[in-house]
Amino acid sequence: MNPALMLRRFICFNASATLSSLAPCPKKKKPLIFLGSPQVSVTVLEALFDASAAPNSSFEVAGIVTQPPARRDRGRKVLPSPVAQYALDKGLPSHLIFSPEKAGDEAFLSTLRDLQPELCITAAYGNILPTKFLNIPLHGTVNIHPSLLPLYRGAAPVQRALQDGVQETGVSLAFTVRKLDAGPVIASKRFQVDDQIKAPELLSFLISEGSKLLIRELPSIFDGSAKSKAVPQDDSNATLAPKISPDEAWLSFDQEAFILHNKVRALAGWPGTRAKVVVLDDKSGEQNVLELKIITTRVCQEVEIQDGGQDYVSFKKASLVVPCGGGTALEVLEVQLPGKKVINAAAFWNGLRGQKLKKL
Repeated sequence: MNPALMLRRFICFNASATLSSLAPCPKKKKPLIFLGSPQVSVTVLEALFDASAAPNSSFEVAGIVTQPPARRDRGRKVLPSPVAQYALDKGLPSHLIFSPEKAGDEAFLSTLRDLQPELCITAAYGNILPTKFLNIPLHGTVNIHPSLLPLYRGAAPVQRALQDGVQETGVSLAFTVRKLDAGPVIASKRFQVDDQIKAPELLSFLISEGSKLLIRELPSIFDGSAKSKAVPQDDSNATLAPKISPDEAWLSFDQEAFILHNKVRALAGWPGTRAKVVVLDDKSGEQNVLELKIITTRVCQEVEIQDGGQDYVSFKKASLVVPCGGGTALEVLEVQLPGKKVINAAAFWNGLRGQKLKKL
């Protein structure tokens, strides 16, 4: 081989090696841990996965913390939480999906420390985070809370807000502290509340908006500037949103219609709202007590009490009109009988075949 050619090859090889050694190494992405459990939390995780996949992203989803598998659906099979299932479907290795019974379990905390997360994000996780957990991530833990903090701190902010008939609510991005939902607020968004929207739809909307807020604020959280701009909450203005109890499902028609309508919206989905009525057969004289799940309502604008006064339910304009307290009336648009599908008021009324309906 020509010695000059060999020399050129040697020089080219070494030049290439030198350029390669001078090239900047890709920056290591900052590890982020997401904590969430129900289907509504998937919206946030999806936003984080999408943002982490962007070419200029500075972080990666390094792990998921969620509630343990539980029996769900009609088959009562033991299934992972919706968040865990979504993470698996996205290809996250199962050993990076954690489901401790308690977030303070020492074995779990030890594993979390090994991951060295710079930030933790929570959205409807459903578990109390102890101080030992909160001390691990470098930039702290940030929560998406579906209310305008310090209003409606607690487990059921959307339900309690609708139950109170608020005309405005929102979503807050706040640092997590040991006191319930009391950390400094990084950012918030407020929205008008439609008087027909139900809790599941409003919750889904607010969490979706919260995920957008989170992605917008992540750079300031990672560079530390979010901590300096976060606004401490005024505890004197705080209101509480305690967990919903199944016992709250029953409706009392002694209350005014707007109170009942707000309760139907607030408890939609779970546990729902129920009422007992009496079906009267004038021909036979029989009376049967019927339990109805009240699905959709509205406040009657034109109250006309007829057919026996305050005790009887009438049918008008495709709705069951139920007399309520204070001379008001509630229009029931959809109902559900035990073990049956949801039907509209017209179908239910036709099924009575001329029998009368009385409040119980």
